[in-house]
Amino acid sequence: MRICIVGGGLCGLTAAFELSDTCQIDILEKRPFLGGCLASYHIDGYWIERYYHHCFAGDAHLMQLFSRLGIADRIEWLTGSTGYCVDGKIHPLTTPGDILKYPHLTLAEKARLAWLTLRSSRIDTGPLDDIPARDYIIEHLGPGIYASFFEPLLKSKFGDRRGEVSAAWLISRIAIRSNRGAGGERLGYPSGGFQILIDSLQAELERKGCSIATGTPVTAISRENGGWRVNGERYDAVIATIPPQEIASLSGMDMPAVPYQGAACMTLGLREDATDGIYWVNMKDDAPYGAVVSHTNFAPMSRYGEHIVYLASYFSDRLPEGFSETMLADFCRRFRVDTEAVHWQRMAVDRYAGPVYTTGLKRRIPAYEQHGLYMAGMFSPPNYPERSMEGSVIAAQEVAERIRAVIR
Repeated sequence: MRICIVGGGLCGLTAAFELSDTCQIDILEKRPFLGGCLASYHIDGYWIERYYHHCFAGDAHLMQLFSRLGIADRIEWLTGSTGYCVDGKIHPLTTPGDILKYPHLTLAEKARLAWLTLRSSRIDTGPLDDIPARDYIIEHLGPGIYASFFEPLLKSKFGDRRGEVSAAWLISRIAIRSNRGAGGERLGYPSGGFQILIDSLQAELERKGCSIATGTPVTAISRENGGWRVNGERYDAVIATIPPQEIASLSGMDMPAVPYQGAACMTLGLREDATDGIYWVNMKDDAPYGAVVSHTNFAPMSRYGEHIVYLASYFSDRLPEGFSETMLADFCRRFRVDTEAVHWQRMAVDRYAGPVYTTGLKRRIPAYEQHGLYMAGMFSPPNYPERSMEGSVIAAQEVAERIRAVIR
């Protein structure tokens, strides 16, 4: 069986890995590199992700994939610290003591927030799909916690669409981030970065005879006599890992609409630490980025020889003119970083960085097969109500199983 996989991100590569023993696989990736949102930059002898990444202890399928590729020993479990930037000051929020000292919530509000966090993993998110996150937080925790704590987070993540985001997403997000000890959150990261996963998948696929074409955008998908044509080549089946609206544009087929947003992520190499030793600083202050993620306050700085920081921003339509310059200037001013201390900078922009988890989205999630074409990606059921590498691996494995069932 000859299969075309559209998209060389984690989902597409994993689907190819699952099918490559019995099928002839061609992977088409429009970018000049593999990995999608998991792709990395190569900087002065080391790899660093274009978008910040880590994994979680509960990512069983992702961990199994590392094991099958023989690289499970590369995963390290590190501690992630957090903080909130309010009125120009970074407030640590890692330990119980930090939280008790945080001045922008009352003691009663902190207790209610802790209560929600502790029980979040036991809350059934199914009925919450139709409830806006704002309404849920105000009803259960009060307007003060929403305005002071949650609204800035939702605004930084979803912008003007924050009022549409469901409580199902928010509770799932809280639950996945609740694996915490007294010293912080337990997170996984491979020594050498996630490029080791992409390289291992690519090497294994090439060993099995798969064709991988980067810098090769798909321009047309059409049905033909029980098979498919992709860029003029005939295939028995197609797996598309790109957003449904892009599939619809390429094929002319009617596809379920899934709301997406873009991401603009600036990565900086710095001479010094800018966030007081904290890994993840959320911005309550109005800034052209919603979070400052200091990678080398998480992974050892000695591996890079410099401090690495991400500035994370999301957008719905298009970025303003000169956004990169605006972002960097604001960061240097706000965090008192001399421009001469910036060794290098890179900006990654992806128009389809991930779904917007609006109310009612669960009913609109597309099935794995639409009009005979297979689909898997960040829009698939395992990535609801929150996207993750784990969800993309599961989606790839589930769509591969559907194809194996047809072959059998």
